[in-house]
Amino acid sequence: MENLLQQTNLRDQALQVLKLRLVSGDLQPGHIYSAAALALELGVSNSPVREAMLTLVNQGLMETVKNRGFRVVPLSEKEQQNIYDLRILLEVPSMSRLCRATEAVLARREEFSKIASDIVACAKAGDIVGYLEMDRRFHLGLLEILQNDHLVTIVENLRDQSRQYGLRALSERGGLVQSALEHQPILEAVIAGDPTLTERLMTDHLSHLVGDWA
Repeated sequence: MENLLQQTNLRDQALQVLKLRLVSGDLQPGHIYSAAALALELGVSNSPVREAMLTLVNQGLMETVKNRGFRVVPLSEKEQQNIYDLRILLEVPSMSRLCRATEAVLARREEFSKIASDIVACAKAGDIVGYLEMDRRFHLGLLEILQNDHLVTIVENLRDQSRQYGLRALSERGGLVQSALEHQPILEAVIAGDPTLTERLMTDHLSHLVGDWA
C-alpha cells in the first residue's frame, strides 16, 4: 500500500496506518517508536503522527516513554481470546441478519466482490497492511448496511485492538490466500439469504483470530 499521506486530514490518515501496523505486528509489543521516525517514513510532519500516537495511548494500545517515544502495549492471550469471543457474539448474528436485507447487499454486490478480489490480490502479493485494510472495508462495509452505527463502531474498535502477528508468517507459507478466498463465499451466502451457511462461514473465518493469525 502507498504510505505517503497526501490528503488533508493527516492525523486521521496517520492513525489508520498506525492501527493497521499494530494489528499486523509491524509495530511490535515492547518496542519503542519515535513519532519523528514514523513521520519521516510516512512523508509528513511530526505533529499529525504524534497526535495519532497520543490517540493510541488514550485507547490503551500504546504508552508514552519519557524522552524516548511510544511503546506498543502487549496483548495477552486472554485478552485476544476475549476480543475473539466478543466478535463472534456481535458479527456472526449480525451477518445472519443481513440475510434479511439481500436486496441492499445485492445492490452493492459488484463493490463488495471487488473488495474481496482486492483482498486476494493483497494476500498473493504479501501485502499485509493492504490485506487488513481491504478486510476492514469488506466486513465493516457489510455491517454498515444494517444502519447501526454503534455496532460498526464497536466492531471497528475490537478490530483495532486485535493482534494478528501470525499473518506475516502465514503469508510466507502461502496460507493467507486461502483465508482471503473466504470472503466471496460469505458474500454469496448473504445474497442467497442463507443465514445458516452465513453463520458457519463467518464463524470459521473469525476462528483465524485465535488460530493461524494469532
